[in-house]
Amino acid sequence: MHLHVTLDSNIVQLCSAACTKRGRKTMVGQQLTGLPSFRKSKGKPNGKKPAPEEKKLYLEPEYTKSRITDFEFKELVMLPREIDLNEWLASNTTTFFHHINLQYSTISEFCTGESCQTMAVCNTQYYWYDERGKKIKCTAPQYVDFVMSSVQKLVTDEDVFPTKYGKEFPNSFESLVKKICKYLFHVLAHIYSSHFKETLALELHGHLNTLYTHFILFIREFNLVDPKETTIMDDLTEVLCSSGSGSGGSSNGSGNGSSAGAQNHVKER
Repeated sequence: MHLHVTLDSNIVQLCSAACTKRGRKTMVGQQLTGLPSFRKSKGKPNGKKPAPEEKKLYLEPEYTKSRITDFEFKELVMLPREIDLNEWLASNTTTFFHHINLQYSTISEFCTGESCQTMAVCNTQYYWYDERGKKIKCTAPQYVDFVMSSVQKLVTDEDVFPTKYGKEFPNSFESLVKKICKYLFHVLAHIYSSHFKETLALELHGHLNTLYTHFILFIREFNLVDPKETTIMDDLTEVLCSSGSGSGGSSNGSGNGSSAGAQNHVKER
């Protein structure tokens, strides 16, 4: 029997309340046939002086301390005894998809083609690649729609995420989970980078921090996302996920130094 892991119910209740209050619904996008490949393309300096990096509001101690629970997520993400690894990955991945989708929906009216003309996180710009490998430059809401539509199609596909007893997972299951988690990370990172002010106004930053912490510890536990992919948010990860907890005192070392140097120019992925 397949498991269903439930995150703290407060995330669902309060995020849903925020959506309902403002008349928003969770993402419903066009359906794509499977999850396309993801490629990186190195951006070349354009010779122009890079714009000064804006202060990262989400790193302010008064906001990083905000959580909705003090539960030790490192224990929660560990594979329980006698539980099949694929079952655990499937259950958690599906749950994270729904929660990240819901978290994004709370600020989706602010994420428009005008306000977010590219899918950007700090000084990194992401491109979508369709099933034929064609590079597509799209707005942030279009990119998120591609992500949510593709993942929705996969997690509801009985041949990929089986729910019936005795049904086997496909050989490609782990690689698909890794792609899903990479895309979900992009969505979370965009919320922090471009819509943290709106999240603060809705008083949902504690939920966002909790969700991010849980997700990062999960993908680390099972090596689901290449650390190079998440480097762009290392400063936040250091603060939220370090065993010492909350203050960002230790994040002034190699983490911030390398991150700042790596983002002098806009990069493409």
